[in-house]
Amino acid sequence: QATVYLATAPKSNSVYSGYGLALDDVKNHPNLPVPLHIRNAPTGLMKSLGYGDNYKYAHDDSDGYIPQDYLPDNLRGRTYYEPTDRGYEQQVQTLMAWWEDLRSQTTGSQGDSG
Repeated sequence: QATVYLATAPKSNSVYSGYGLALDDVKNHPNLPVPLHIRNAPTGLMKSLGYGDNYKYAHDDSDGYIPQDYLPDNLRGRTYYEPTDRGYEQQVQTLMAWWEDLRSQTTGSQGDSG
């Protein structure tokens, strides 16, 4: 049954393509700094330097999502995964559109990337 399911399931290489784009950015920009708000701050010095400031924990949000950037400034706005119109990826498209709507409604916050 598993073989039949996999053989007949909608096919997509969207993840593979997105992975390739992300890998290219890593190769072409190997030393970009991690955004301060997602850096761990285990010491007082790191906290005083702004590590972790304004980080928002998505799991604490009622929707489990907070518009927030996770990529370096030079890569802000990059999209790596673009779902197709087939199978479950249709639902993923809807979810990603909802996220984009939340980002566009949020002013003064750190938009989400990736």
